[in-house]
Amino acid sequence: MENTNLPSQSVSPQAAGVNPPQATPLYSRPPEPKISTSPQTSVPGSNQTMGTKLNLGPSMPPSPKRKAPGKIFLFLGIFVFIVLAGFVAYKLLSGVTKKASPVEITWWGLWEEESAYSGVIAEYQTQNPNVTIKYVKQSPQDYRERLTNALAKGTGPDIFMFHNSWVPMFSSELDNVPASVASAADIAQDYYPVISTDLTSGTGIVGIPLGYDALTLFINETLFANEGMDPPATWDDLREKAKTLTKVENGVITQAGVALGRTENVDHWPEIVALMMIQNGADLTNPQGKLAEDALLFYTLFSRVDGVWDITLPSSTAAFASGKLAMYFGPSWRAFNIKEQNPELSFRTVPLPQLAKEDPNDPDIGYATYWANGVWGRSEKKDEAWKFIKFLSSKDSLEKIYKQESAQRGFGEAYPRVDMANILLEHPTLASVIKLAPTAESWYLADRTFDGSTGINTQLKKYFEDAINAINEGDEASDATEPLVKGVKQVLTQYGLLK
Repeated sequence: MENTNLPSQSVSPQAAGVNPPQATPLYSRPPEPKISTSPQTSVPGSNQTMGTKLNLGPSMPPSPKRKAPGKIFLFLGIFVFIVLAGFVAYKLLSGVTKKASPVEITWWGLWEEESAYSGVIAEYQTQNPNVTIKYVKQSPQDYRERLTNALAKGTGPDIFMFHNSWVPMFSSELDNVPASVASAADIAQDYYPVISTDLTSGTGIVGIPLGYDALTLFINETLFANEGMDPPATWDDLREKAKTLTKVENGVITQAGVALGRTENVDHWPEIVALMMIQNGADLTNPQGKLAEDALLFYTLFSRVDGVWDITLPSSTAAFASGKLAMYFGPSWRAFNIKEQNPELSFRTVPLPQLAKEDPNDPDIGYATYWANGVWGRSEKKDEAWKFIKFLSSKDSLEKIYKQESAQRGFGEAYPRVDMANILLEHPTLASVIKLAPTAESWYLADRTFDGSTGINTQLKKYFEDAINAINEGDEASDATEPLVKGVKQVLTQYGLLK
C-alpha cells in the first residue's frame, strides 16, 4: 500500500525574501517577538488576510532548527504500522496456540471390529488433537429398530451405518453431505452411478460408503472341472448346466446344480428375484404384466420343473460350503461364511448371468447391496463428523482400511470409488463384483439387512415371498401377482415413494 503522507516542500529564506538571521548560541532563549495589532493586511503573494501581524523586526534571533513536518508524519506512520502489525501477529498467534474445544464423535458400525478402523482413527486424532472418535460396533439383530429409537429419543450416534435401501426410512434424520466434503458432482464422478442414485434424498446426497458389494455367482471349481464346464454367461446357459451338474439318487438330490426356485432355503432370493425382474424390464414398483410374471415363473422353474433344487435341502450357503452345490448366489461377504465352514473348498466368483442380448452393446446388469455411513442431522457435532467421513473416504484411508480388514479375514470390502476399480480386477472373489459395478442397479428387495418387522425390506420381501410360494403351489402367475401389486404399493406409499 502506498504512503500518502508525502513530505512537504521546504522554502529557503532567500526565496521568501527574508535575510537569514545570525546564528545564536545553542539552547539560548530568543527574545519574545513583538506583535503588532495593526489592521488586517494581506500577506504578500496571497489573497488571504491575517488578523494580526507578527513583527519580527530586523534583529529577531534565529528560531531553533525544526524537523520537516513530512518526516514527522512518516515516523508516526511507521510507528502506527508497527503497533498494528504487532497487534495482528499477537491475535494470529494466540488463535493458533489456543486449544480448540474437545469434541467426541460417536460412530455406530455394524460389521467391522474396532481394530479395522483403529489405525485411521488414530491418524485422524493425531491430526486433530481436540477430536476423539468413539467407534461402537452394533449387533445386527434389530439394528434398524434400535437406531430408529435412539434417534427419536435424541440420543443417537453422530455417525451411523445404514443399508443402501434404507434411505426412505431415515431421510428425515440424515444430514446432506456438505459441499466442503463432496458435491453431488464429485460423488457422481468418484463413485459408481448406483451409489449416487441410492443415496440421493430430496435435494442432496445423504451418505458415503466405505465399501461396495453386490450379488454375485459363486461356482464350485472342482465340480465344474469334473464336467469340463465353463461358468455360465446367460440364464439359459445356467439352466442347462444346472441340470447337468445335478445328481439324484433314489429321488433325493445328492448334488444340486444351483440353488434357485424356493424361498425357504435360498439365501438372498430377494436380490436374485429383483435382479431377474430388472434384467427382464419389469417395473418393481408395479410388478404386474408379462415381464414381471415371466421373471417370477423363470425363478420357480428350477424347483418346480427342473428339479435341481428342492425344499428338502439345507440353506444354500450351507449346501455350497459342504461341496454339494455347484452354483450359489450371494454377495461377496458370503465367502467368509463359506471359508469358515469349509476352508478346503475350491471356489471363486464370476459375473452374474445375463439375458441373451439382441444388441451386444446392451450393458450387463448387476444388483448392488451395500452399506453407507451418514451423519445424524440433529447432531451438534455434524460438521466435525463430516470432516471425519471425508478423511475416511479418501483413497489413502480406504487402502489402509482394506489392508487391515485383509489381515483379519483374508480380504476387505471392494472399493466404492471408480478411480480404485483397477486395484481389484484380478481378485478371485471381488473382481466379479467390480466388473458389474458401473452398470449395477438396486431396489428395496434385500436379504439379511435386519431392518425389523416393519422395515421396508422385510415388508416387501413378504409380499414377493407369498407370490413365489403361490406359483410353486400351482397358482397362475397373474393370480399370484394381484396381491403382490397391492402390497408393494402399500409399502412404497408408507415410505413416501409413491403418492
